[in-house]
Amino acid sequence: MGQLSNKVAIVTGASSGIGYEAARLFAREGASVVVAARRQLELDALVAEIEREGGHAVAIAGDASHESLAHALVETAVNRFGGLDIAFNNVGYTGNAVPVPDIAVDAWRETLEINLTSAFLGAKYQIPAMVERGGGSIIFTSTFVGHTVGFPGMGAYAASKAGLIGLTQVIAAEFGLKGVRANALLPGGTDTAMGRATFDTPEARTFVEGLHALKRLARPEEIARSALYLASDASSFMTGSALLVDGGVSITRT
Repeated sequence: MGQLSNKVAIVTGASSGIGYEAARLFAREGASVVVAARRQLELDALVAEIEREGGHAVAIAGDASHESLAHALVETAVNRFGGLDIAFNNVGYTGNAVPVPDIAVDAWRETLEINLTSAFLGAKYQIPAMVERGGGSIIFTSTFVGHTVGFPGMGAYAASKAGLIGLTQVIAAEFGLKGVRANALLPGGTDTAMGRATFDTPEARTFVEGLHALKRLARPEEIARSALYLASDASSFMTGSALLVDGGVSITRT
Protein backbone atom coordinates (compact mmCIF):
# COMPACT_ATOMS: atom_id res chain seq x y z
CA MET A 1 0.00 0.00 0.00
CA GLY A 2 1.35 3.38 -0.99
CA GLN A 3 1.26 6.50 1.16
CA LEU A 4 -1.53 7.93 -1.01
CA SER A 5 -3.58 4.81 -1.69
CA ASN A 6 -7.18 5.58 -2.64
CA LYS A 7 -6.47 9.31 -2.68
CA VAL A 8 -7.22 11.76 -5.50
CA ALA A 9 -4.77 14.58 -6.24
CA ILE A 10 -4.52 17.64 -8.45
CA VAL A 11 -1.05 18.77 -9.53
CA THR A 12 -0.60 22.02 -11.47
CA GLY A 13 2.53 23.05 -13.29
CA ALA A 14 2.89 19.36 -14.05
CA SER A 15 4.41 19.44 -17.54
CA SER A 16 7.99 19.65 -16.24
CA GLY A 17 10.21 20.05 -13.20
CA ILE A 18 8.85 19.70 -9.68
CA GLY A 19 5.24 19.26 -10.78
CA TYR A 20 6.12 16.52 -13.24
CA GLU A 21 8.08 14.56 -10.65
CA ALA A 22 5.40 15.10 -8.00
CA ALA A 23 2.64 13.80 -10.27
CA ARG A 24 4.66 10.67 -11.02
CA LEU A 25 5.49 10.14 -7.34
CA PHE A 26 1.92 10.69 -6.17
CA ALA A 27 0.70 8.16 -8.72
CA ARG A 28 3.34 5.62 -7.71
CA GLU A 29 2.18 6.07 -4.12
CA GLY A 30 -1.36 5.15 -5.10
CA ALA A 31 -3.11 8.43 -5.91
CA SER A 32 -5.26 9.03 -8.95
CA VAL A 33 -3.93 12.26 -10.40
CA VAL A 34 -5.41 15.16 -12.37
CA VAL A 35 -2.51 17.03 -13.95
CA ALA A 36 -2.55 20.51 -15.42
CA ALA A 37 -0.23 22.88 -17.28
CA ARG A 38 -0.33 24.92 -20.46
CA ARG A 39 1.35 22.35 -22.71
CA GLN A 40 -0.96 19.53 -23.81
CA LEU A 41 1.69 17.35 -25.48
CA GLU A 42 3.87 17.26 -22.37
CA LEU A 43 0.85 16.49 -20.19
CA ASP A 44 -0.20 13.67 -22.49
CA ALA A 45 3.30 12.19 -22.26
CA LEU A 46 3.13 12.40 -18.47
CA VAL A 47 -0.24 10.65 -18.35
CA ALA A 48 1.07 7.92 -20.65
CA GLU A 49 4.09 7.41 -18.38
CA ILE A 50 1.92 7.20 -15.28
CA GLU A 51 -0.37 4.70 -16.95
CA ARG A 52 2.58 2.58 -18.12
CA GLU A 53 3.59 2.34 -14.46
CA GLY A 54 0.10 1.15 -13.52
CA GLY A 55 -1.25 4.45 -12.27
CA HIS A 56 -4.30 6.53 -13.09
CA ALA A 57 -4.16 10.07 -14.45
CA VAL A 58 -5.99 12.54 -16.60
CA ALA A 59 -4.65 15.78 -18.08
CA ILE A 60 -6.28 19.16 -18.65
CA ALA A 61 -4.30 21.88 -20.42
CA GLY A 62 -4.96 25.50 -19.63
CA ASP A 63 -3.94 28.67 -17.85
CA ALA A 64 -3.96 28.27 -14.06
CA SER A 65 -4.76 31.95 -13.61
CA HIS A 66 -8.14 31.40 -15.30
CA GLU A 67 -10.99 30.48 -12.98
CA SER A 68 -12.46 28.12 -15.55
CA LEU A 69 -9.44 25.82 -15.29
CA ALA A 70 -9.54 25.76 -11.49
CA HIS A 71 -13.19 24.71 -11.63
CA ALA A 72 -12.57 22.12 -14.36
CA LEU A 73 -9.75 20.45 -12.44
CA VAL A 74 -11.88 19.92 -9.34
CA GLU A 75 -14.89 18.88 -11.39
CA THR A 76 -12.74 16.31 -13.19
CA ALA A 77 -11.29 14.96 -9.95
CA VAL A 78 -14.79 14.50 -8.53
CA ASN A 79 -16.46 13.12 -11.65
CA ARG A 80 -13.59 10.91 -12.83
CA PHE A 81 -12.16 9.67 -9.53
CA GLY A 82 -14.85 10.32 -6.92
CA GLY A 83 -13.53 13.29 -4.96
CA LEU A 84 -10.48 15.34 -4.04
CA ASP A 85 -8.00 14.76 -1.22
CA ILE A 86 -4.79 16.55 -2.28
CA ALA A 87 -3.97 19.66 -4.29
CA PHE A 88 -0.41 20.63 -5.16
CA ASN A 89 -0.68 24.16 -6.52
CA ASN A 90 2.74 24.35 -8.09
CA VAL A 91 2.55 26.90 -10.89
CA GLY A 92 5.47 29.33 -10.91
CA TYR A 93 6.94 32.17 -12.95
CA THR A 94 9.99 34.28 -12.09
CA GLY A 95 9.22 37.26 -14.30
CA ASN A 96 11.81 39.71 -15.57
CA ALA A 97 14.86 40.33 -13.38
CA VAL A 98 14.77 44.12 -13.03
CA PRO A 99 14.85 46.51 -10.04
CA VAL A 100 11.50 47.40 -8.50
CA PRO A 101 11.27 50.90 -10.09
CA ASP A 102 11.76 49.31 -13.52
CA ILE A 103 9.00 46.70 -13.20
CA ALA A 104 6.25 47.50 -15.65
CA VAL A 105 2.79 47.45 -14.09
CA ASP A 106 1.62 44.85 -16.59
CA ALA A 107 4.63 42.65 -15.77
CA TRP A 108 3.91 42.99 -12.05
CA ARG A 109 0.30 41.99 -12.55
CA GLU A 110 1.25 39.06 -14.79
CA THR A 111 3.61 37.63 -12.17
CA LEU A 112 1.03 37.97 -9.39
CA GLU A 113 -1.66 36.45 -11.59
CA ILE A 114 0.44 33.40 -12.38
CA ASN A 115 1.93 32.81 -8.94
CA LEU A 116 -0.68 34.05 -6.49
CA THR A 117 -4.06 34.45 -8.16
CA SER A 118 -3.80 30.98 -9.69
CA ALA A 119 -3.27 29.53 -6.21
CA PHE A 120 -6.23 31.44 -4.80
CA LEU A 121 -8.46 30.24 -7.63
CA GLY A 122 -7.30 26.68 -7.13
CA ALA A 123 -8.02 26.79 -3.41
CA LYS A 124 -11.40 28.47 -4.00
CA TYR A 125 -12.66 25.29 -5.65
CA GLN A 126 -10.44 22.72 -3.93
CA ILE A 127 -11.50 23.58 -0.39
CA PRO A 128 -15.25 22.83 -0.78
CA ALA A 129 -14.46 19.53 -2.50
CA MET A 130 -12.12 18.55 0.34
CA VAL A 131 -14.66 19.55 2.99
CA GLU A 132 -17.20 17.36 1.21
CA ARG A 133 -14.66 14.52 1.34
CA GLY A 134 -14.05 15.02 5.08
CA GLY A 135 -10.69 16.81 4.76
CA GLY A 136 -7.59 17.04 2.62
CA SER A 137 -4.20 18.62 2.06
CA ILE A 138 -3.50 21.76 0.04
CA ILE A 139 0.11 22.54 -0.83
CA PHE A 140 1.41 25.75 -2.39
CA THR A 141 4.87 26.03 -3.93
CA SER A 142 6.34 29.20 -2.46
CA THR A 143 10.08 29.94 -2.15
CA PHE A 144 12.74 31.16 0.24
CA VAL A 145 13.02 34.27 -1.95
CA GLY A 146 11.10 36.99 -0.17
CA HIS A 147 10.85 34.85 2.97
CA THR A 148 14.37 34.49 4.25
CA VAL A 149 16.37 36.11 1.43
CA GLY A 150 15.83 39.14 -0.79
CA PHE A 151 17.31 38.72 -4.25
CA PRO A 152 17.76 41.85 -6.39
CA GLY A 153 15.58 41.88 -9.46
CA MET A 154 12.91 39.57 -8.05
CA GLY A 155 10.44 42.02 -6.51
CA ALA A 156 7.27 40.73 -8.18
CA TYR A 157 8.29 37.09 -7.80
CA ALA A 158 9.15 37.52 -4.11
CA ALA A 159 5.94 39.42 -3.37
CA SER A 160 3.74 36.88 -5.12
CA LYS A 161 5.38 33.86 -3.52
CA ALA A 162 5.42 35.45 -0.05
CA GLY A 163 1.71 36.09 -0.54
CA LEU A 164 1.20 32.35 -0.79
CA ILE A 165 2.41 31.94 2.78
CA GLY A 166 -0.21 34.37 4.03
CA LEU A 167 -2.88 32.57 2.02
CA THR A 168 -1.68 29.27 3.47
CA GLN A 169 -2.03 30.50 7.03
CA VAL A 170 -5.54 31.86 6.53
CA ILE A 171 -6.79 28.66 4.89
CA ALA A 172 -5.28 26.62 7.70
CA ALA A 173 -7.05 28.75 10.30
CA GLU A 174 -10.37 28.82 8.47
CA PHE A 175 -10.69 25.15 7.60
CA GLY A 176 -8.69 23.19 10.17
CA LEU A 177 -11.89 22.23 11.96
CA LYS A 178 -13.14 20.78 8.67
CA GLY A 179 -10.03 18.61 8.31
CA VAL A 180 -8.40 20.64 5.54
CA ARG A 181 -4.68 21.25 6.01
CA ALA A 182 -2.74 23.90 4.09
CA ASN A 183 1.02 24.22 3.90
CA ALA A 184 3.54 26.08 1.78
CA LEU A 185 6.60 24.33 0.37
CA LEU A 186 9.67 26.57 0.04
CA PRO A 187 12.29 25.00 -2.25
CA GLY A 188 15.82 26.28 -2.66
CA GLY A 189 17.55 26.47 -6.01
CA THR A 190 16.29 23.55 -8.10
CA ASP A 191 17.63 22.11 -11.33
CA THR A 192 14.54 22.77 -13.46
CA ALA A 193 14.04 24.63 -16.72
CA MET A 194 12.70 27.63 -14.81
CA GLY A 195 15.57 27.50 -12.35
CA ARG A 196 18.18 27.19 -15.08
CA ALA A 197 16.78 30.30 -16.76
CA THR A 198 17.91 32.32 -13.74
CA PHE A 199 21.46 30.88 -13.77
CA ASP A 200 22.07 30.55 -17.47
CA THR A 201 25.88 30.44 -17.46
CA PRO A 202 28.27 28.00 -15.76
CA GLU A 203 29.55 30.85 -13.60
CA ALA A 204 26.04 31.82 -12.50
CA ARG A 205 25.18 28.21 -11.70
CA THR A 206 28.34 27.81 -9.62
CA PHE A 207 27.49 31.00 -7.75
CA VAL A 208 23.93 29.84 -6.97
CA GLU A 209 25.14 26.40 -5.90
CA GLY A 210 27.60 28.06 -3.55
CA LEU A 211 24.83 29.97 -1.79
CA HIS A 212 23.50 26.69 -0.41
CA ALA A 213 24.97 24.89 2.60
CA LEU A 214 24.90 21.68 0.55
CA LYS A 215 26.76 23.46 -2.29
CA ARG A 216 24.48 22.07 -4.95
CA LEU A 217 21.03 22.49 -6.43
CA ALA A 218 18.07 20.30 -5.58
CA ARG A 219 16.89 17.67 -8.01
CA PRO A 220 13.17 18.07 -8.81
CA GLU A 221 12.43 14.65 -7.37
CA GLU A 222 13.85 15.76 -4.01
CA ILE A 223 11.34 18.58 -3.79
CA ALA A 224 8.61 16.19 -4.94
CA ARG A 225 9.37 13.92 -1.98
CA SER A 226 8.78 16.85 0.37
CA ALA A 227 5.49 17.55 -1.38
CA LEU A 228 4.59 13.89 -0.81
CA TYR A 229 5.25 14.35 2.90
CA LEU A 230 2.85 17.30 3.04
CA ALA A 231 0.27 15.43 0.97
CA SER A 232 0.36 12.28 3.07
CA ASP A 233 -0.78 11.38 6.57
CA ALA A 234 2.87 11.54 7.65
CA SER A 235 2.25 15.28 8.11
CA SER A 236 -1.23 14.89 9.64
CA PHE A 237 -0.60 17.43 12.45
CA MET A 238 1.08 19.97 10.20
CA THR A 239 -0.87 22.93 8.87
CA GLY A 240 -0.25 26.62 8.27
CA SER A 241 3.48 26.00 7.92
CA ALA A 242 6.14 27.32 5.56
CA LEU A 243 8.37 24.29 5.06
CA LEU A 244 11.89 25.20 3.94
CA VAL A 245 13.43 22.57 1.67
CA ASP A 246 16.22 24.84 0.58
CA GLY A 247 19.52 23.02 1.00
CA GLY A 248 20.50 25.49 3.72
CA VAL A 249 20.45 28.60 1.54
CA SER A 250 18.50 30.47 4.23
CA ILE A 251 21.15 29.95 6.90
CA THR A 252 24.38 29.97 4.90
CA ARG A 253 26.82 32.87 5.02
CA THR A 254 29.89 31.08 3.63
